[in-house]
Amino acid sequence: MASIRIISTSIVCTASDKKSNFRIELTPWDLRLLLEEYSQKGLLFHKPKSEKQYENTHIQHLKSSLSQTLDLFAPLAGRLATIKHDDNTTSFFIDCNNEGAHFVHAAADGVYVADIIQSIFVPKIVYSFFPLNGVVNYEGTYNRCLQIVQFTCLSCRAKNSTISVFHHLLNKEFFTFRRKILQNSKQRANAEIGSNKISSFQALLSHFCGSLVRNKCIDDPNQEMKFRVIMGVRPRMNPPLPQHYFGNAFQGGTVTMKARELLEQRLGYVALEINKIIAMNTDEKLKGTLESWTENPKVNTMESIRSYTLMLIGSLWVDVYGNDFGWGRPVAVRTGPAGKTDGTITMFPRVEQGSIDFEACLSPKTLQGMGNDIEFMDAVTSLDYLR
Repeated sequence: MASIRIISTSIVCTASDKKSNFRIELTPWDLRLLLEEYSQKGLLFHKPKSEKQYENTHIQHLKSSLSQTLDLFAPLAGRLATIKHDDNTTSFFIDCNNEGAHFVHAAADGVYVADIIQSIFVPKIVYSFFPLNGVVNYEGTYNRCLQIVQFTCLSCRAKNSTISVFHHLLNKEFFTFRRKILQNSKQRANAEIGSNKISSFQALLSHFCGSLVRNKCIDDPNQEMKFRVIMGVRPRMNPPLPQHYFGNAFQGGTVTMKARELLEQRLGYVALEINKIIAMNTDEKLKGTLESWTENPKVNTMESIRSYTLMLIGSLWVDVYGNDFGWGRPVAVRTGPAGKTDGTITMFPRVEQGSIDFEACLSPKTLQGMGNDIEFMDAVTSLDYLR
């Protein structure tokens, strides 16, 4: 089995190299993530032939760019700090002390870009591209960096750059849905309910949920299915939070239906239920949720996450393919194993405007069933197109 080798590790501090007494207080949106694992995102790039001999130069350039970036985002060069109080409670905050971010230079000999992007199933080697596997957010208090960047060189002129940030047997599979298919699903869903309020995303999620339930081999048709959608709330606040707000700002909504309802109802009905849950997140409700949390704080746990049939994370508004370090656009985006349970779906916009990628973490039996589900797979872009 292929594995990676670590070439070097280093600490990258801010370009100004100044320690600061500045501290960032955490919001309920931040604090409820303390028991979750570090967020892991990765980009895969081709490396131009003419630049092969300049690998070390690229590494230094990346470190220099990271250092300058940390000047603008000082919390990522800091550490999670705690204060223990007399009433047996603990406060958390980010100490912007410029202890630095961790940078790892690695290589994956014998692993090619085609091994990753031409496989529907995410190869296990991809997990080794991500550092801090199994580390939860509160461990940032124990001399761990809040951000760690790993740069992994693959064979055949490919580069993988991954970031891990504070914030039973399963397989991960990538599904790509092109814009035309999504538009058709949207039109169908709206036609079924006599409305124009259903978005392409909501129609797609309804389509995906239907196939998921069909192929989970559920014995009891009255079993409750819970679909959790995590959504950004910056524009939903009044006044809206600015887009450059650095902290977390999200809220989850849950659609609960019986298995038989999902199998009996049409695309538009399920999409409408998703639409209702999303629309409920008004400014008034969001502020009420934050106030309620401060009175009765609870943190997310893996046990609570596992209670959902499906949990959708990610955003269509994050331009993941817009990252260009001088090698052109990324050819693929992948996530690490952190926080993945049976039913975790990570969503990304594709380079082609209006197209969407779903990275699905499901049991092998469910994935096999969905792969043989003709109704579902008719909406999935073939591998031939992706190649």
